[in-house]
Amino acid sequence: MKPHAVVIPYPLQGHIGPILKLAKILHFKGFHITFVNTEFNHQRFIRAQGPDFVKGLEDFQFKTIPDGLPPSCKEASQDIPTLCQSIPNNSLVPFINLIKGLNESPSSPPVTCIVSDGVMSFTLDAAEQLNIPEVVFFTPSACGVLGYLHYSELVARGYVPFKEIK
Repeated sequence: MKPHAVVIPYPLQGHIGPILKLAKILHFKGFHITFVNTEFNHQRFIRAQGPDFVKGLEDFQFKTIPDGLPPSCKEASQDIPTLCQSIPNNSLVPFINLIKGLNESPSSPPVTCIVSDGVMSFTLDAAEQLNIPEVVFFTPSACGVLGYLHYSELVARGYVPFKEIK
């Protein structure tokens, strides 16, 4: 039986792209993949790539969970601070229910692991509750990682926080 990875990015483009690439690599290596998007971003995939894109394949499927935000303009970006508050507070139960549904489905193998974005910490609780191993994947670029690594030095030198330019 194929291993089954549930892959979930943070619902922003800079996070979705790298994790989708990882999901494709895992699929190529023989994994059954369930790629989980928020409902809002799933609809954006459909508008951008067409409905056939999210139909997936027999062993690469797309599923959704709500982001906890009220409906917004489908062409606009979501409010990032509000999204940052909503995701950790509203996603655990729908995510657990999704995994339970996958495990009960005769059309896919049982979930054997979760691959989540490093900022989707609620998935760690789900993995623990469901006794499923999890791998956390961080999506920043090399430049972003270097920024994180050297942030304390930037603060120590007084470069951050930025001073207001007049």
